[in-house]
Amino acid sequence: MLEQLKELICNYVEVDPEIITEESRFSEDLGFNSYDFISMLGDAEDEFDVEIDENVAAQSKTVAELIEYLEGLE
Repeated sequence: MLEQLKELICNYVEVDPEIITEESRFSEDLGFNSYDFISMLGDAEDEFDVEIDENVAAQSKTVAELIEYLEGLE
C-alpha cells in the first residue's frame, strides 16, 4: 500500500518518491495543503476501492497513520 500511496502523493506535491516514508508528515515534510490532501483522498478512494470519511482521514498527520486508517477500511 505504501508504494501505491507514494504514487498518489507525487500527483499532488513535487517530492521525490524516494524520500517518502511512513514517518513523513503530510504538511510539514511533503508540503500538502488541505485542498491537495482532500483531493488526494478522493483518488485514494478510487485506488483502494474504499469509502473514506474525510473528517477522520484528515486527522492523519503521517503516511503511516493514513495507511493504518485505509487498511482498517478494507
